[in-house]
Amino acid sequence: MAINLEKGQRISLEKNGSLSQVFMGLGWDMVQQKSGGFLGKLFSKSEKNIDLDASCVLLDAAKNVVDIVYFGQLRSRDGSVQHTGDNLTGEGEGDDEVINVNLGAVPANVQYLVFTVSSYSGQTFDQIANAFCRLVDARTNQELARYTITGGGSFTGLILASLYRHNNEWKMRAIGESGQSTTAHDLAAMIQRCI
Repeated sequence: MAINLEKGQRISLEKNGSLSQVFMGLGWDMVQQKSGGFLGKLFSKSEKNIDLDASCVLLDAAKNVVDIVYFGQLRSRDGSVQHTGDNLTGEGEGDDEVINVNLGAVPANVQYLVFTVSSYSGQTFDQIANAFCRLVDARTNQELARYTITGGGSFTGLILASLYRHNNEWKMRAIGESGQSTTAHDLAAMIQRCI
């Protein structure tokens, strides 16, 4: 059974057995807006495309950025983290973007894997509906934890959660800190302060 995380909450991933492959799924819906024109306003709604981008920032113990996986670099240089591709609209059910992580292959110098979402198209989160991120055991497809992005706001970037090593175990922490960004690169300094 998945744990619904709240901002700042931490969980141990090792309680669920020996995890080797996980993925972070990001999902969102487009905000429905009234269509233009007199009849359109009366009878129909349109949806505005929103291009959110999931990213994973890899950091060492000193909180230095080692690598960033995002739509412009779909695979970490070491191959342990892989983005499945960019969704430009948020259309469809379930996960709109997915980042796979082979925990056993994450280099020893990487202490933190920080997952972010940025609005590449510039819409703020008060224009985004039903957004969430979830951590899933890739071998069993069991959802381990879910963080629902609620409340909206005038920000364009969000530091969602981190996986981090503690006493040779992987743990997860929901972060939920907002900022202004169109890519994960814009959030790097904030990430270093949040983890």
